[in-house]
Amino acid sequence: MEKAYDVVIIGAGIIGTTIARQLSKYRLKILLLEKGIDVAMGATKANSAIVHGGYAEPHTTLKGQLCYRGRQAYAQLDRELNFGFRQTGSLVVTTMDDPAPLEQLLEQGRANGLDDLRLVDQEELRQLEPKLNPDLKWGLLCEGAGVCSPYEMAIAMAENAITNGAELRLESEVTGISGNKGNFTVQTPEESFRTRYVINAAGVYSDQVSQMVGVDDFTILPRSGQYLLFARGSGKAVNHVIFGLPTAKGKGILLASTIYDNLLIGPDASEEEDREDTSTDLERLAKIYDACKQLYGDLDPKQFLRSFTGVRARSSSDDFIIEESKVPGFIQVAGIQSPGLTAAPAIAELVEDILQRADLELEPDPNFNPHRKPIIQYRELRPLREIKPLLDIPSSPEKVICRCEQVTEGEIIDACQRGIPVKTIDGIKRRTRASMGWCQGTFCRPRIIEVMKQLNEQPFDGRFDIEHSGVSRVEKSELLDFLTAREGEA
Repeated sequence: MEKAYDVVIIGAGIIGTTIARQLSKYRLKILLLEKGIDVAMGATKANSAIVHGGYAEPHTTLKGQLCYRGRQAYAQLDRELNFGFRQTGSLVVTTMDDPAPLEQLLEQGRANGLDDLRLVDQEELRQLEPKLNPDLKWGLLCEGAGVCSPYEMAIAMAENAITNGAELRLESEVTGISGNKGNFTVQTPEESFRTRYVINAAGVYSDQVSQMVGVDDFTILPRSGQYLLFARGSGKAVNHVIFGLPTAKGKGILLASTIYDNLLIGPDASEEEDREDTSTDLERLAKIYDACKQLYGDLDPKQFLRSFTGVRARSSSDDFIIEESKVPGFIQVAGIQSPGLTAAPAIAELVEDILQRADLELEPDPNFNPHRKPIIQYRELRPLREIKPLLDIPSSPEKVICRCEQVTEGEIIDACQRGIPVKTIDGIKRRTRASMGWCQGTFCRPRIIEVMKQLNEQPFDGRFDIEHSGVSRVEKSELLDFLTAREGEA
């Protein structure tokens, strides 16, 4: 017998989870469907992690209208959900004598409602960022921009939605949709569900999901971007998110500190046919490295930890598509590329408005709980001598499982007991940072598996370490050898 819901959301990235959390404020039966093994498995776990200012897109676009609105919600959301957000400010910088391109961005930002945006000259730029290239002449400062942890944010949104009554089904790819408003049937390989409304937040597959109801008025044109991540502490060299001038393909390459003080540089932009190819390429990474070296000359390849790729869901309109489709009750939330992460809270509010206009009654739930306790929070790492006695003690909450990031057994257990099935080591990594340090899991991965085996109610099925099987990724030694040889030739 089909289970009935008020709203079924397809896709548990940052957009789907934020919508689920927003709608869980009301007396609704909500189902969140995700084809992956965890939430945040698409672009949400592989992006720049920037909470953008809101000046880079024209006010005539949805991207321009929603970015600043979304940015304004971050501080309060982080106080409620503890996913990690830090206001750093951002700078767009140039070596040009003429600041005209920055002035255009300034005017665009003001049209979008920003009141914390101004030009800075070379002298002030040196004061704000003393380690950047001294030849930089001008900067555009946005004081309210910042950084966050996107996958931790999506996890927090999903956990809080579940706390407030929403349901989540992982490994539940939607294979068919029939019906219309008030009487949809959503089919997965294992089950089917009846629902009054469907929200299509399926990322790079949103055009294919749309075609299931006969709507084919847009196409997703995947665009990949590659990144280099450096060791914890390397990000302390920069105070702001640093951008070069934007290009026709986006905001361009940036360098920034993550909320855990890792230096992050990238992305580039490449049109793709494969929606799931997250491999990285040596030549592309070297070009990113060279571009950032022009901004920050002290970039140290020996601090490199890992490379990764995200695939962005760019639409054929090159703008967000957020609307009730021509099929009543089927809501499109598609083409959410940058600044989709920043705009996510505003996108969720817009979807709420669309549902209300489509006759969904939204009765506030007096029991809604907006709060979610953190699994981890930013902390300075202790000296190794202090944690060494905790590495090999018997099983206990205080036992240190990951020595690089100093993650305890208690934190891993907590991560696994919050309503979302955690089935892979990478799922633990995104929640606790275990295996994100210098050794990239060489020490802790077997120890994480042992903890997961103890917690797993079902027999161990060999799936704890499957997430990146078959993905080609440039390793640290390979990049170092390549850059060293190239510099030797020069």
